[in-house]
Amino acid sequence: MPVKIVVNGEKHAISNGCSAAALVSQLQLGDQRIAVEINREIVLRSELGSHILQPGDQVEIVRAIGGG
Repeated sequence: MPVKIVVNGEKHAISNGCSAAALVSQLQLGDQRIAVEINREIVLRSELGSHILQPGDQVEIVRAIGGG
């Protein structure tokens, strides 16, 4: 049964037991410099694989952009 979450304000359905790392990979953001926030808490890149997404989670993914 799919799990419903919100990513950057848009509803998404993911597989049950999906990790934050798997979500980042599905969104094709794995090779980019990003910050991931789940339910208003930053999740370190090293912890994305062990963080299992739950129904109703609010995920914000922000890409780092250089400038100057």
